Amino acid sequence: MANGVVIVGSGQGGFQLAASLRELGFSDPILLVGDEPGLPYQRPPLSKGFLQAKVDEAGLMLRPKSFYERSDLRVLAGSRVQSIHRAAGNVSLACGTKVPYDHLVLATGSAARGLTVPGTELNGVFVLRGLADAQLIREKLKSARSVAVVGAGFIGLELAAVARGMGLAMHLVESAVRPLARALSEPMALRLQAFHEAQGTQFHFSAQLEALEGHHGSVCGLLLRDGSRIAADLVVIAVGVNANDQLARDADLLVDNGIVVDELLLTRDPAISALGDCASFPFPYADGAHVRIESVQNAVDQARCIAARLCGQSAPYCKVPWFWSEQGPCRLQIAGLAEPGDGYEVDGDPASGRFSVLRYRGAHMSAVESFNDPAAHMRARKALALTFSAA
Repeated sequence: MANGVVIVGSGQGGFQLAASLRELGFSDPILLVGDEPGLPYQRPPLSKGFLQAKVDEAGLMLRPKSFYERSDLRVLAGSRVQSIHRAAGNVSLACGTKVPYDHLVLATGSAARGLTVPGTELNGVFVLRGLADAQLIREKLKSARSVAVVGAGFIGLELAAVARGMGLAMHLVESAVRPLARALSEPMALRLQAFHEAQGTQFHFSAQLEALEGHHGSVCGLLLRDGSRIAADLVVIAVGVNANDQLARDADLLVDNGIVVDELLLTRDPAISALGDCASFPFPYADGAHVRIESVQNAVDQARCIAARLCGQSAPYCKVPWFWSEQGPCRLQIAGLAEPGDGYEVDGDPASGRFSVLRYRGAHMSAVESFNDPAAHMRARKALALTFSAA
């Protein structure tokens, strides 16, 4: 490979691909192109330790500068790939430079979904997706008195734990009837809700945001569709993400809720792969239906799978997905991929603060959720892996 591998996206998946290629002895050029300044960094601490000033920018870095120099990995930071020229085998950067590739990997991740309501342009309104977002929120937290998050998902719940730990008033506005309604079983969702309510967080369920209200250009509250108002001088919009797939769409690659890839994580172009949040791949434990998983571990595992293929060790991607979330003293672990209609069985006593929920699709386990229950979680994960292997 005279031109080597070009990786579009310098998040954790893109970094892992580059590192894994070198670990496997790949000696051709590797270029990481990222639109953020600086070296690749971890995102999970952004909604937790970084906001609490327990982790600084240096602590977020996946590797120091010397690692990239020693590994002969070139990082082009603060650069955006504008287009892919498949026939020519190159990409155009926003600055006009053309970069040739032998194999192109799209690790473009996802972008925070916005809201089309009045007031989103006000000062004090944020999304949390990257380091720059987290830096702005951390600074605002120093002067804020009341925080509101629109969306009671993982980001919302993690932010709630941080805000209450700082003694700030905290509101979570959610259109569903409970937090994480699509991602978690009812017992687990209700246990998390109980924890946050005990910490002083106020939930507003079945709520629709009508507008963000401001005073002298800064947000001062939320107006809900039922006419009620919530005072807040810091608002975070956390209503999910969309795959960054426009680059692939413009290159006439197949896109359907993400960049469509096969079991080897290849697009319809054999010279282009995709991984992580932006990739829609056939899930072997759901009869091959395509899914898109927003998880650091999924991106890392897919990066390793592509690296092995590029080094002559091709195998279908079939890892059991797993996730985690830290919310104050609570650690939630999830393995597998449940659907909202899956049944469940509670293992342990939720009131004890340590229990698990086993999810079932028909007679087969589809996922396990654990609340401060690492030992039981590992046992269930082993059983889940056997179930998935049989499938």
